[in-house]
This record gives sequence, structure tokens and C-alpha cells, in this order.
Amino acid sequence: MQAANQAARPSLAEGLAHLPVGVFATVMGMAGLTLATERMAHAAPALAPLALLLLALTGLLYLALLGVYGVKLARHPEEVAAEWRHPVRIAFFPAITIGLLLVATALAPHAPGLAAPLWLLGALAHLLAMLAVVTTWIELQHYEPPHLNPAWFIPAVGNVLVPIAGVPLGWVELSWFFLGIGLLFWLVLLTLVFNRLVFHHPLPARLLPTLCILIAPPAVSFLAWVKLAGEPGAFGRILYAAAVLFFLVLVIQAPKLVRLPWALSFWAYSFPLAAFTIATSVAAERLHQPLLGAASWLLYALLAAVIAGLAIRTIKGALAGELFRPEG
Repeated sequence: MQAANQAARPSLAEGLAHLPVGVFATVMGMAGLTLATERMAHAAPALAPLALLLLALTGLLYLALLGVYGVKLARHPEEVAAEWRHPVRIAFFPAITIGLLLVATALAPHAPGLAAPLWLLGALAHLLAMLAVVTTWIELQHYEPPHLNPAWFIPAVGNVLVPIAGVPLGWVELSWFFLGIGLLFWLVLLTLVFNRLVFHHPLPARLLPTLCILIAPPAVSFLAWVKLAGEPGAFGRILYAAAVLFFLVLVIQAPKLVRLPWALSFWAYSFPLAAFTIATSVAAERLHQPLLGAASWLLYALLAAVIAGLAIRTIKGALAGELFRPEG
């Protein structure tokens, strides 16, 4: 039996070709936990050392994955090109630039001098990545409604992330630019995604966790809006209400989601939950709502538990070679 398992496990050289670009969702999740911990440390300073530890781990994870995927690009460019042409996987390429933006955002309170060039590089790289993805969507003719899923929001999420560190770093006008195109992009994709969810076949099981991504654009947009406008105002309240709505939709879907077989797409639970946790904490402070403050701590506990479970299962899967096998 052990010999059979070893035979089924691909070698490192073979498996590297099948490492999915979606693995960068792990960086988004870890960075989300880092940012949530930094936020909660405002009320509980004892969490500050944990936030620094998570920042270091996230940075190392990002560099490691960037290096490994770079090796894949050098040794197996045809596999990377196939991922780019894949109607689902292409949406995960901007997760690479989002990872850099998130690391820079988490680093900004501690080392703004280092965070600023990383943030600017991440913002400009994300703009290019988004334009490349949108151009491919428009020019290629093989897309069909079943290919559409909430992972397509990933390029839009990157845009609305930019102001969160951009405003404190002094790039206010550039932050308005990214928020504007991110909101427009989100609304267009939201219409398309709901058309697909309502009028076409259900999402396959492997993609059902991406429903959680619905939470991320309004939650992150709320945080960006508060950074730029200074206060939530009417529009900020609308954005937060949208995040609450999609969170409740996911709560209703939870019994079905927890029965799904493990897949790397489970990391789609992580960053949106982190964004909603932070947004709830900020809303509690700015709207003077103690109940939201209590809710943010419950969400933070849930986030920590979810990411701990995801990390353990992913490490186990990596050791078993599950991350290095072609999709069936």
C-alpha cells in the first residue's frame, strides 16, 4: 500500500508543473489574518506581537510561493500559459499582485519607508495584471456562462485594496483612481455573476467556496471609503450593508459548504472573512455601535479558527502531494 501511494505521488519536478496559481490565495488569507490581528490589537495590545509574527510568516510565504511559481514559469512555461488560458484559473493571477499589496499594507504601520515602494509596485503591477485579464476576457472567444464564478471578483478586489495603505502613505489621488475603477468593475461583475448563479447550472463543488468572495468587494470598499472620506457617511453605510448581506447569504449556505470535500479553493473562505472582520471593527468604532464591536471579536475568533484549519489541511495536502497533481 505504501509503495502504491509513493507511486501515485508525483516527483517534485513533475508536480511543480501542476502547482496552481490559485495557491496565492493562501497569501491573501494569511495577510488578511495579519491585518485583522493588527486591527484588533488596537483594543487588545497583547495581540501586537502576534501581528508581527503573522506579518513575518506572511512575507516569507509570499516570497516562497513567488520563488516556486517563478521556477514553474521558467521550467514549464507551457503550463503557466495553459493556466492563463483557463477560464477559471486566469482570475487567480492577480492574486499575486494582491499578495504584494496586502504585505505592503500590513507592513505600512511598522516600516512605512519600506512599505511605500512595495505598495506602489503592487498597485501598478495590479493595474497591469487587471488590464491583461480583462483584455483576455474580451479577446478570447471560448468563455461560456458556466465559466463565470465569484473568483472573477479577484481583480476588482485588488483595486479597492489600494487606498487602505495608499491614503496613509500620501497617494490620495491615486487611491481615488483605484477605488473608482474597482467599484465600477465590482458592479459589472456582480451583475454577471448573479446572472450566472440564478439562470445557469449550479457551481461545481470545487468552486462553491468561491461564493465567500462575494463578501470581499463591499467589505474592502467600505474600508477604502472610510480611509478616503474620513467617515463612513451614507455611501459607506451602504457598502457595509452589502457586506453584511453577502455574509448572511453565506451563513445560510454554510451547512452545504461544510460538507464539501477538501480543495485548495477552501482558501476562498479566508480573505473575505478577514475583510469582513476588519470592516465590522471599523464600523463599530466609526458608527458607535457596541454590538458590532462584540461581533468583530466573534468574527476574529472564527477567522483564526478557519485559517488554522486551512493551514493544517494545506500542509497535510502539500506533504501528500495533493497540490502537485493535475486536475481531474
